[in-house]
Amino acid sequence: MADILITGAGSGLGRGTALGLAREGHHVIAAAQVWPQVRELRAEAERAGVALDAIKLDVTDPADRAAAARHRVDVLVLNAGVQEAGALVEIPMDRVRRSFEVNVFGHLHLAQDLVPPMLARGAGKVVWVSSAVGVRTRPFIGVYAATKHAIEALAWAMKGELEPRGVRVAVINPGPYRTGYNDTGVETMSQWWDESAALLPRPDFGDYLGHQHDPQEMIDEMVRVVPAGEHAYRTAYPPSLRDQLREFESQVWDATS
Repeated sequence: MADILITGAGSGLGRGTALGLAREGHHVIAAAQVWPQVRELRAEAERAGVALDAIKLDVTDPADRAAAARHRVDVLVLNAGVQEAGALVEIPMDRVRRSFEVNVFGHLHLAQDLVPPMLARGAGKVVWVSSAVGVRTRPFIGVYAATKHAIEALAWAMKGELEPRGVRVAVINPGPYRTGYNDTGVETMSQWWDESAALLPRPDFGDYLGHQHDPQEMIDEMVRVVPAGEHAYRTAYPPSLRDQLREFESQVWDATS
C-alpha cells in the first residue's frame, strides 16, 4: 500500500478520491485548503470508518507546504484548483494571477518540495489533475484553460525528466462533473461583471452546467489509477471524452483565421 498525498481533498473529486483510496487501505494524507474543511474531512472519514491524515495545505502558503513536506509520500496527486469564468479581454488580472498561483505555481512549488525524496529513493509518482480544458479550450473559461494547458506542459516535461530516475508522471483529465466546482467557477464572474460596462455579454452557461456527469464514476477511476503500477499516461474521463479531445485538436489544426 502506498503513502499518497492529495491536494484539494476538502471537496469534490479530491475528497471522494481521498476517502476512496483510504477505503482501499492506502495511507492517505488528505490536504484541504482551510481548517473547516480539514475538520469536516476528519469527521467524514470517521463516519465512513476509514483512517486518513487530514492536513491543512493551501498550496500558495510556504508554511503549509513545508509542513506537508514532512510527510513521506510515494504518490503526489496535484488536484487542488480554482476556476474563474469571464472573457479574456475584461476579466480582472488579479483573478488571472490568483488562478496561476493556485493551479500552477503552488503545485510546482509543492512538487519541488516533495519529489526530491522520491528521486533519492529512485521510486515515486506524480499525478497532475488537469481537465478536459487542458486540451479543449472553451470560450469564457480561457483563464482556467490556460492554467490547465500549463499543467499539461509541466507534466509532459516532468515525465521526461523524472522517469529515467524511477519517478513516474501522469495526468488525469476529468470532464464536467457535478461536484459544484464548475458551478462555482461560473458564479465567480458575478463578483466583478457589470452589464452596463461589459465589453461582451455574459454567456448562458445553462447547457454546460446542465450536462454534468455523476462524479462517482470519475472518483472510482481516480482511485484505480492513482496507486496503479502501470496505466496510460493520460486518463481522460468519461471514456467518450477521449474522442472529443482528439477531434478538438484536429479542429484547431484545420481552423482558419
